[in-house]
Amino acid sequence: MSIITVSLAKSHMNVAGNGDDELIQLYADAAETYLGNYIGRIIAELDPVPADLKLAVLRLVAFYYEHREAVSFGDAVRLAPYGVQSVANSYREQWFGEDAA
Repeated sequence: MSIITVSLAKSHMNVAGNGDDELIQLYADAAETYLGNYIGRIIAELDPVPADLKLAVLRLVAFYYEHREAVSFGDAVRLAPYGVQSVANSYREQWFGEDAA
């Protein structure tokens, strides 16, 4: 189960109607998985989920929604918006090259 609702994502992106609900849910699931892999924890299993991680998921969903095509110019070159990465870095458990505890 996603930490954000489709309704919240649509509100964040100012999307009206239900035509893209399935797509937005897919982006929400993908965003949550991306962040979970990045920080090394399953976000939905955190209790409670911090607001900044929820906002990072919302920003990623909006980014995915706006950049649907594979192109190589402007913002679409990045895998995630800068604000998302800075939030995720603060929760990251281990950096590449570090010895595992």
